Amino acid sequence: MEALRELDVDIAFGLPGVHNLPVWEACAAAGIRLVGVRHEQAAAYAADGYARATGRLGVAVVTTGPGAANTLGATGEAMTSGAPVLVLATDIPSTLRRPGVYRGVLHETRDQAAMFAPVTKAATTAGAASELYAAVLLAGRTALAAPTGPVYLGVPTDLLSQATGGSHADPGLPPQRPSSGGELRDALAMVERAQRPLLWVGGGALRAGAGDAVGLLAERLCAPVITTYNGRGVLPPDHPCLVPGPAHVPAIGALWDQADLVIAIGSDFDGMTTQNWRMPAPPALLAINVDAEDAAKNYRPDLVLVGDALAVTERLAAAVPARDGRGDLTARIEGLRGEVAALVREEEPQAALLLDALDRLVPADATVLADMCIAGYWVAGFHRVPGPRRLAYPMGWGTLGFAFPAALGAAAAGVGRAVAVVGDGGFLFACGELATAAQEQLPLTVVLVDDGGYGMLRFDQVQAGVPTRGVDLATPDFVALAAAFGVPGEQVDGFGDAFEAALAKSLDADGPNLIAVRAALTPPPSTSPRWYRAKAPR
Repeated sequence: MEALRELDVDIAFGLPGVHNLPVWEACAAAGIRLVGVRHEQAAAYAADGYARATGRLGVAVVTTGPGAANTLGATGEAMTSGAPVLVLATDIPSTLRRPGVYRGVLHETRDQAAMFAPVTKAATTAGAASELYAAVLLAGRTALAAPTGPVYLGVPTDLLSQATGGSHADPGLPPQRPSSGGELRDALAMVERAQRPLLWVGGGALRAGAGDAVGLLAERLCAPVITTYNGRGVLPPDHPCLVPGPAHVPAIGALWDQADLVIAIGSDFDGMTTQNWRMPAPPALLAINVDAEDAAKNYRPDLVLVGDALAVTERLAAAVPARDGRGDLTARIEGLRGEVAALVREEEPQAALLLDALDRLVPADATVLADMCIAGYWVAGFHRVPGPRRLAYPMGWGTLGFAFPAALGAAAAGVGRAVAVVGDGGFLFACGELATAAQEQLPLTVVLVDDGGYGMLRFDQVQAGVPTRGVDLATPDFVALAAAFGVPGEQVDGFGDAFEAALAKSLDADGPNLIAVRAALTPPPSTSPRWYRAKAPR
């Protein structure tokens, strides 16, 4: 607990078990609020949602064996989305462990830490009570160090009743290598040669707080800025250089095709943002990334400036000469905004109504969390995100059922209301967490779009001309379900005036609530069945 306090942790999310009960007692004594959830996966999702909304360390406290295993899906999402999460799990007593042998101890796993190795930055097990302070401090700092991501720390349950010996050794962290002056000179030469530069900005830039530096660089270069899903909100929605949507929209993808230099800041060019690398490699690519290998794993850069996105982008922006042509770029961006708005209205009028209501009514300090559902896809691609950390979307691993339990953490963070946009199928993954929202009286609004099943998968089957199987679901009366947990709810048809009135009322409330919307939406062009490029993947 002292180490968690040193890491600025004052809230965690967990589920009690026979092995971890002393942690709950110690949290109470240390003044750390431990929010009890109804499933361990929700604990990790809530820690993720908290981390994305605040930039601080999200902590999930779970018990041994199946309790730890239940967090794996959510931990994998945190890993691929770069969320700093610490999964703190108990393990069987070290005195009963026999390496390589399954003895049948309650909740035993042959190697619990090994389960987490593929989905974490680091996965370790404390060996002695005297190591706990240093182990927790190192695990938390590792999660928070760029590139951020989840860390697993296992604690054999017998260590929780042993004296620590008063050891408070600081484990430290290795320093990151800064870019050299020579590399910056080479970068400036690349920029000077470019006539049509483009900034491609990812989650690494947002997590580094590089928004102002990105904006300044774009303005000095008169360069349009395309953000990835995890980078959305890095610039304010009305910034004169910000492109109003993803590169999946043909008019926006054309900016990539026309660029003679792409400056990638904090991005690894994942498959979902590049249409599985159907987007052609740019003539010249300059990458800013804390990890040179990460920067080069998909599109090979001509030059990598290795370092913190904020520090490096500030240096580059300060060194490049300001260009003329700002008015032409502003006019082009304004034209794109009108074109994208018209596309949304024509493609799916109901989605246009949803986006308009969210853009006008949701406060700027609220966190919108979009699930892997059709409504969530529209929000992730086209919602006017007011600022950094105000949109969370599971486009790392693409985990359905993310938004509602992650919203528990965002709502508990104290930074504003959480608004979870979910489908009926994904919501049922964790609908029991309505009990958590009610018990904690979290400021959380669930916008649940009910189309009677897994709408995106139904679309895939219909497009393929095959019968719909496994996608049409028997669903409950969601308003009655919420009421059973003590959560007020309302049902409306579509996203018209009734929805807008319900949303306005829900956002003014103090505790949790739910709006069930009967609607069936068409997927946006950012979904893979609708990608427009015909080229074969790289």
